[in-house]
Amino acid sequence: MNATPDLTHRRILKIAVPVVLSNATVPILGAVDTGVVGQLGEAAPIGAVAVGAIILTSVYWIFGFLRMGTTGLAAQALGASDHAELVALLMRALLIAGAAGLVLILGQGAIFTAGFALSPAEPLVEDLARDYMSIRIWSAPAAIAVYGITGWLIAQERTGAVLAVQLAMNGVNILLDLWFVLGLDWGVTGVAWATFLAEWSGAALGLWFCRAAFRGGAWRDRARVFDGGRLRRMASVNGDILIRSVLLQATFVTFVFWGADFGTETLAANQVLLQFVYITAYALDGFAFAAEALIGRYFGAGDRARLRRAVLMTGGWGVGTSALVALGYALAGGWGIAVMAVDPGVRAAASAYLPWAVLAPLLGVWPFMLDGVFIGATRTRDMRNMMVLSFVAYVAALLVLVPWLGNHGLWAALMVSFAVRGITLAARYPALERAAA
Repeated sequence: MNATPDLTHRRILKIAVPVVLSNATVPILGAVDTGVVGQLGEAAPIGAVAVGAIILTSVYWIFGFLRMGTTGLAAQALGASDHAELVALLMRALLIAGAAGLVLILGQGAIFTAGFALSPAEPLVEDLARDYMSIRIWSAPAAIAVYGITGWLIAQERTGAVLAVQLAMNGVNILLDLWFVLGLDWGVTGVAWATFLAEWSGAALGLWFCRAAFRGGAWRDRARVFDGGRLRRMASVNGDILIRSVLLQATFVTFVFWGADFGTETLAANQVLLQFVYITAYALDGFAFAAEALIGRYFGAGDRARLRRAVLMTGGWGVGTSALVALGYALAGGWGIAVMAVDPGVRAAASAYLPWAVLAPLLGVWPFMLDGVFIGATRTRDMRNMMVLSFVAYVAALLVLVPWLGNHGLWAALMVSFAVRGITLAARYPALERAAA
């Protein structure tokens, strides 16, 4: 488990490619869920699944810090050859998932009420969505546990196992969707039960991939698992990541809401082009995860030379990928817009703002890849602080540029946030290297 293979491009690709493939499966599941309930011939079930899923996904997303924090800490434990701490980190992640899931189950009434207050729906849609969520909420411990398990596996460069878990979850979900909804005619509750069983199946398979951690007695070492100092460090790391993630989410939510002031066509065009930004993130995820695992390991080992080489190599792959993605958008962006939008007005508006989507990968790659570097080194305070600075710069740019340039100003403000976060994180990188040494 502690053997350190050579740092090669092949090793980086071995980590990155399964993550990219795993990300590619995510939109498929949403399409199948929608397509299956669409066969019922009514609009309400489609709306109910959409509303219920987005409420629960948003709540579960809060615990996404468990994936990133676990990766950084576990990779460092691996680099330091501290097997007991590596196992203890898995146990802590599972305990956090179990406790968080229980809190969500007990507080489901308040969660549903708040969700519908923020996203009101027609009475029939709301009733069906409540039925959907009241089933799915019982898999909250499993859904959150998958975050921690995924982070632990990534730290050990076992992204093939991560891909297997994702494929298994989606495969179970799709098969049960077809059986429960089309075969047994369970409607919206059938989609919910399919997801419930898929999430528990994914957590079970993930634990099977982690079975080596349970072979010795380290996982039962309560003194180590509940060590106050280590728990405080884990809480600090995860808290910083949570603040950073909330501000990042606020950036995109604000972008969408502000764009609504420019009319329906512009709002729709922005939404189409945002899909290009999300695709870029999916493409870069694999190399960012590789950076997390490799930088974490070398940071934990105090190997400054290999840490720098890992930064350069993973960064090179990220920059190359983003350049290819930007070129693809420049050459085929019009085709992509035509696929996603039929309305001529939306197509025309999206084409007018397409250059911003082409620029986004070229600016976004720097903060995206540096996030991976800083997560691996658990320099999460720097991540949090630079995110605060970039969010302040983004808001200032909105106030200055939008009245002057309209929707172009909105996109320019988003690019400012990318640039500021990349520059400020790069400025903090020398301190990261010094800390490793």
